[in-house]
Amino acid sequence: MLKELNKKNFDENVKSGLKLVEFYANWCGYCKQQKIIVEELSKNNIWIGTIDADKNPEIVNKFNITGFPSFVLFKDGKIISTISGYHDKSALLTKLMENLN
Repeated sequence: MLKELNKKNFDENVKSGLKLVEFYANWCGYCKQQKIIVEELSKNNIWIGTIDADKNPEIVNKFNITGFPSFVLFKDGKIISTISGYHDKSALLTKLMENLN
């Protein structure tokens, strides 16, 4: 499932369960490539929230995001991992699996 997040719905969406959130910028070439992979993963019953950094700078600043794309993995509202930069599908899945233990 792919869900567009913003300051109004962010906290509610990440407060329970395991949630992967991607921070992206429309002007970022790597983000455009990453979007294809994120969309594929979301079709495999993986919940992924996306944050447009230009529209939501307060959330970007809250989590100290300095580059795009960046991912933050939440478990019950708490950060358990951050992943920076572009990752192909297998690398991103590997990083996610490392944090499921």
